[in-house]
Amino acid sequence: MSQGLSEKWDQIGKEILRTARNELYLNMRFLDLALCSFRYQMDTKARTAGSDGYVIYFEPFKLAELFEGRRKNVNRLYLHMVIHCLFRHLTRRGAREEELWNLACDIAAEAMIDSLEKRSVRRAVEPERATVYKKLAERLSVLTAEGIYHILCEWNLEVVQKERLAELFLTDDHGFWPREEQEGQAPEAILELERHWQDIADKMETETETLGRDQDEETGGLLEQVKLQNQRRQDYWSFLKKFSIWREEMQIDEDSFDYGFYSYGLRLYGNLPLIEPQEFKETKKIQEFVIAIDTSMSCSGDLVRAFLAETCGILFQTESFFKKVHIHILQCDEKVQADTVITSSEEMAEFVENFEVKGGGGTDFRPVFAYVEALRERQELKRLKGLLYFTDGRGIYPAKRPDYDVAFLFMEEDYTDVSVPAWAMKLILTAAELTETGRALDTDIQFIN
Repeated sequence: MSQGLSEKWDQIGKEILRTARNELYLNMRFLDLALCSFRYQMDTKARTAGSDGYVIYFEPFKLAELFEGRRKNVNRLYLHMVIHCLFRHLTRRGAREEELWNLACDIAAEAMIDSLEKRSVRRAVEPERATVYKKLAERLSVLTAEGIYHILCEWNLEVVQKERLAELFLTDDHGFWPREEQEGQAPEAILELERHWQDIADKMETETETLGRDQDEETGGLLEQVKLQNQRRQDYWSFLKKFSIWREEMQIDEDSFDYGFYSYGLRLYGNLPLIEPQEFKETKKIQEFVIAIDTSMSCSGDLVRAFLAETCGILFQTESFFKKVHIHILQCDEKVQADTVITSSEEMAEFVENFEVKGGGGTDFRPVFAYVEALRERQELKRLKGLLYFTDGRGIYPAKRPDYDVAFLFMEEDYTDVSVPAWAMKLILTAAELTETGRALDTDIQFIN
């Protein structure tokens, strides 16, 4: 292709993308910042178009052909790439299998677009797609890429089935997505891209909220999912520090030990150091804790076991807990069904190994708080700092705030914006990674309040 012809097709491709961007903006003004966050660059090796989060790379002939066939499909392609970026599909694959993750991301993006009643992207949903959505909706209240990936793994799809699903939902080229240099270690480029789109999503959410209820109704379920993806992720141990207390512990306090004076004494007097290290150190760790588990019929026993095993594994790291601890694990539905007291890692390991779910009725959170208050009145809990409540969120919350920290933990697949009291913390856990890697809680906690 001559230089002049190449420049002409470059301009045609860019004009097509700008037209799609403008049509989307007229229909969905709340996406203005996200829509305008890309540069456009021609790439004859691209499969129609794809993005690395900063640039949209396009193959001009295929893009022109798509535009000529039905310009609405270019709008959908553009919005599809925007959704990938807003939901951080490009940066959150982690250790997941790449081909299946790409498929899950495409299904999540297309499901969102198909749910929008917007003239610029609306088209009839193919029966085959509708069947897939229906099957996923039986398990997921919100069709996130993480949840879809988990279900796709459970389906054990054959090669032909994977290829058919990929063909059914394939829209953009994922070949431009950034890759992790080492398994489980995100390079700085991926972290920077995550921060870039986190900032865009935050600004988009803030701007939309200032526009009032009418604008919120216009966004449909898209803004709700953006809010869900916006939840800050943090290390689980960092979160648990909120439940720790200061106390002296028998160990050498290296911070208060002066090696200069110590060495000077050895040089001056032979074998007589001037300063001995302090044998007690003030540390901030967790000593008393309550873990409440919702065992109502709506909570999965397998997820409860996985949550309990992983949480306790983190809690009993030596740097997290004092050697002498007092943990109450409560099982409850509409009443407290069981109270197991744990004082050592050995007792915890035995409990997790032999754990059986007790309960199965409705959900009422108030009996747990009443039970904890009774324990405190009897001096069985003297230094309680916090309570973790693992639940699906559907139940009756106490009206009064207790004088210790409380966090309600939800599974992402069942998460809706439930009415958790303003005084409580709320976290979202990823069920897929909890069961797949056993490390969801220290890698994918999403912190809300």
